[in-house]
Amino acid sequence: MFDQLNERLLKAISKAGFENPTQVQTETLEPALKGTDLFVSAETGSGKTCAYLLPTFERLLSSQDGAILALVIVPTRELAQQVFNQARNFARYTELTIGHVAGGTDIKLQNQLLQSPPQFLVATPGRLLTLVERDNLDLSKVEMLILDEADRLLDMGFSDEIMTIAAHCNNRKQTQLYSATLANKSLRVLGGKVLTDPKVLFLNRLSDRHDSIKQQIIFADNDAHKNKLIYWLLNNEQYRQCLVFCNSKALANQLCGRLLYEKFNAGILHGDRDQKQRNSVMHKLRKGEIKILVATDLAARGLDIEGMDLVINYEMPRKGEIYLHRIGRTGRAGELGLAISLIATNEFNLMSSIERFLKQSFERRRIKELIGNYKGPKKLKTSGKAAGSKKKKLKKKRKR
Repeated sequence: MFDQLNERLLKAISKAGFENPTQVQTETLEPALKGTDLFVSAETGSGKTCAYLLPTFERLLSSQDGAILALVIVPTRELAQQVFNQARNFARYTELTIGHVAGGTDIKLQNQLLQSPPQFLVATPGRLLTLVERDNLDLSKVEMLILDEADRLLDMGFSDEIMTIAAHCNNRKQTQLYSATLANKSLRVLGGKVLTDPKVLFLNRLSDRHDSIKQQIIFADNDAHKNKLIYWLLNNEQYRQCLVFCNSKALANQLCGRLLYEKFNAGILHGDRDQKQRNSVMHKLRKGEIKILVATDLAARGLDIEGMDLVINYEMPRKGEIYLHRIGRTGRAGELGLAISLIATNEFNLMSSIERFLKQSFERRRIKELIGNYKGPKKLKTSGKAAGSKKKKLKKKRKR
C-alpha cells in the first residue's frame, strides 16, 4: 500500500521498521492524498499519527513554498514532542522543514524558530494562539489542518481556540480530525464547523475487545490494602515498564513518594510539573532509567512508550472513555499488555458502569497472600451495580 508514496518516504518507512500498514493507515491514505477532508475514529495505538503524517508529507514534497503549509494541533506538550519526533523520522530523507511549538518552552526561542517558518508545524493550541496574537506566526498559507486527539482537545476546553485557529487558516484546502473514541455530540458539532464534505471512518467500536490487552480487577479494602497490592504487583509481575494512574495530582504525588520510599524506580507526570521536569521524566522513561511512571490522565492520551506492558489503575477512572485511553498505553503495535484496576467498595459501581459501557466483563483476580475482607457486593442489581441495603426511613411527625 505504501508504494504510492515517494521513494524517500518509503526509505524512512523501511528504516522505521514498518512492514504492514494498519487498518487506519490503509483506509485513510488514498482520500488523504486526494485532499479529502477526513473524520476518523480509531482506537489508541492503531497508528493514527503515521496515517496523517505520510500523506501530508507526500503532498508537501511537491511544494516549494517557504511557509507553514501543514499544521497539526494536539492537546498536550508531550504529544506535541512525540509527533514532532515521529515527523522528523519520516522526513529524514527529504528536505521538508519540521517544527513544533508548545507551552513550557522559552517563547523567545520559538520566535527565532518561526523567523524561518517550517513547512510542517506541530503545536498545542494555547502557545500557538499566543504567537499568532503577537504577530509572530502567520497561518494564512496553511493548506492542511490536522486535529489530533480531537476529543481530548474538547475535553480540555479548547473548542474556542480550535475555531480561532481554523479561522486563521482561512486558505486551507484540507482538514482532518482524528479521535480515539467514537464521535460524541461535541465532536460532531466541531466536525460540522471545520470539515467540508468529509469522508467519515469509524474504525473501532466501544464493544470491540482489546485482544492484545488482558484486563483484570482486584478488590481492595482501602488505600492501605491498595498500597500492599501495588507493591506486590510491582515486585511480582513480569513487565518492562509500568504506568500507574491516579485521578488526582495530590494522590499521584503521595503514591510516587511511597514507591520511592519503598525503593521502586519511579517517576511522576502530571500538570503541575514544569516543562523541564516533564521532559526529564519522559527522557528517563524512554531510556529505561525509570521503570514505573505514576501519572494523572495527562499521560493517558497519545503517549507511545515502547515497552509499556503493564498499566495499573490505582483508582478507577471516572469515565469509560478515559479507561480506554489509559489501558491503550499498553498492548500497542501487536504486543501483549496487562491492565489491572484496584477496586475499593466505593468504586464497584463505577467499574460496573464501565463494564456496561464497554459491553465487556473484566477478569476477577485474587492475590492469595493479600485477599482482603471486601470481595465484591453480595447482591447485584439487574444493571450490574451493587444492591444497597434498604434502610427504613423514619417519618418524623411534624408538630403543629
